[in-house]
Amino acid sequence: MSFQSLKEIAAAAAAQKKPFFRIILEDDMSERMVSEEESFEAMQAMYGTMRHADESYDGKMKSASGLVGNDGQKLEEALQAGKAISGSFMGEVMVKALKMGESNACMKRIVAAPTAGSCGVMPAVFLTYQKYFSVSDAKMTEAMFTAAGIGAVIAERAFIAGATGGCQAEIGSASAMAAGGLAYLMGGGEQEILHASAIALKSLLGLVCDPVAGLVEVPCVKRNVVGAVNAVTSADMALAGIVSRIPPDEVIDAMRAIGASLPCSLKETGEGGLAATPTGVEISRKLNSSF
Repeated sequence: MSFQSLKEIAAAAAAQKKPFFRIILEDDMSERMVSEEESFEAMQAMYGTMRHADESYDGKMKSASGLVGNDGQKLEEALQAGKAISGSFMGEVMVKALKMGESNACMKRIVAAPTAGSCGVMPAVFLTYQKYFSVSDAKMTEAMFTAAGIGAVIAERAFIAGATGGCQAEIGSASAMAAGGLAYLMGGGEQEILHASAIALKSLLGLVCDPVAGLVEVPCVKRNVVGAVNAVTSADMALAGIVSRIPPDEVIDAMRAIGASLPCSLKETGEGGLAATPTGVEISRKLNSSF
């Protein structure tokens, strides 16, 4: 992408009197040398894949390790039985985030958004919003472009991989992307989009990547729920006029600095954090002896 900061994208949108998503759409057209129709259709196809991944969830499936599976169905059943206090909208966001994370662990088709380990955040937020507010696929695709622009800047200024920046780079980035896209869907302009993403990202700064047994399962799947819920609350705050006192691009830079200072044991190596607990070590030992 030709933009190095969120501020640049917002400035271009204001100067050209175009919505945030169109700046990203046109940048993609220029970079990949495709037509507007081709760019839009490619992004719409990705959103369609997210929907298909959600619809094809199998509540009976378990990952090869046996560590994850069925939790999406359990939460859905609890929600339907009126046992969850988080409300129907947020409850469904949580359900979809779990389902997508479990599908990834079970090797089903998902969309890396921006990574496979954080694949549940954006679909959970966007699919639920579309269901509850009857938004067209075209509008949802515009939100996807909005989120993609945010993710591209994060990748450019910092990182999106747990191996380089910890889980803040994966779930944090996904949450920021979902928050910005949701702010757009809720009628927000450039500033609301940027501040929603900044609030979401800074709320997850320092989140380490500590997969038990080195698998993208524990605690990864449940962290998708945290990222999705965080995105919704961040968008709500931004649309209420609440701003991030630290500018959005500086929040990204802070994430980069924090990620660089994290020890290797907390960056996807499975050597620290939850992976290094007695239970985590025992799980790893048992799995390694069985393979």
